[in-house]
Amino acid sequence: MSARRIRVLVVDDSAFARKVIRDALETSPDLEVVGTARDGLDALEKLSLLQPDVVTLDLVMPGLDGLGFLAMLPPDPPRVVVVSSSDDESEIVITALQRGALCFVKKPTTQASERLLEIGAPLIDAVRSAMGARVLSSRGVSSTVRAPLSPRRRVVVVGASTGGPQALTRLFGAFPSDWIVPIATVLHLPAGYTEAFAKRLDEGSALTIREAHDALIIAPGMAVVARGGVHLEIVRGALGAPEARLGLHPIDALHRPSVDVLFAAAAAAFGADVVGVVLTGMGADGREGARAIRDAGGVVLSQSAASCVVYGMPRSVEEAGLSTAVVAMDEMAAAIADRVA
Repeated sequence: MSARRIRVLVVDDSAFARKVIRDALETSPDLEVVGTARDGLDALEKLSLLQPDVVTLDLVMPGLDGLGFLAMLPPDPPRVVVVSSSDDESEIVITALQRGALCFVKKPTTQASERLLEIGAPLIDAVRSAMGARVLSSRGVSSTVRAPLSPRRRVVVVGASTGGPQALTRLFGAFPSDWIVPIATVLHLPAGYTEAFAKRLDEGSALTIREAHDALIIAPGMAVVARGGVHLEIVRGALGAPEARLGLHPIDALHRPSVDVLFAAAAAAFGADVVGVVLTGMGADGREGARAIRDAGGVVLSQSAASCVVYGMPRSVEEAGLSTAVVAMDEMAAAIADRVA
């Protein structure tokens, strides 16, 4: 007996976009578009009737927009894939990801509407990825942790992918203003979105959080987010302080920025002084970087399966025997503080 097809509801205020998205999804035999909606209110009315597994969601719509739709989702909601129009919507895309949307696909602007036909393959991949994700309840940040007075380890590096915006929001919200260990983070986001994400994290954290740029010294109490489209490496800068280096190599990496690249560079520069943290995400990015950290004498924390949206990246680390400890998301900031101290 064949497996049940993934049921998809397409939400967009543009009739042309709805048709293109529907036609693109229906080229895949494992997907079934069960309906379309013209705005958030229309979509909410159709949820109970159509019972979709996944919703593709436009964000800018008249009436009830995409963020309003996310705020009004019922318990046990469908998985949501954002379909974003352009880079100038980066702020609301980040908000949607922080509020529970799992991933997004860039949609060309109306001035290039014929290019909508190009989104088929990434959209199908995103819907399949969302279907494999766990929908977690939205909760507040973890309790604020105590900053170590005399930290033993000097650098914290963090990697995340699907579900990462929510996880990182909670994690960075738990660090106090007197936190003195620099943090560098890779999240799988494309170019044009990481600056907005760093800004949003900064607004909700006592830390100073910025998008990384070349030669930036990562000072105590500061965290940087890798820029989309380029790798982030951490090297020893002036007086031995962690310094950001951006580059395109390795050019053949599956992800750019890559967690493996960040972790390996930190291990090479700071050895046993590194704490690596692997959070929710698909695939195995971070596994080889975790190996480099452990080989250098550092420690690696991986997020527990039950607290992950997608238990892929942490699983690859744990199954390779590279996790110093497996930690629930609510306890991650405290676990980092313990290992740093």
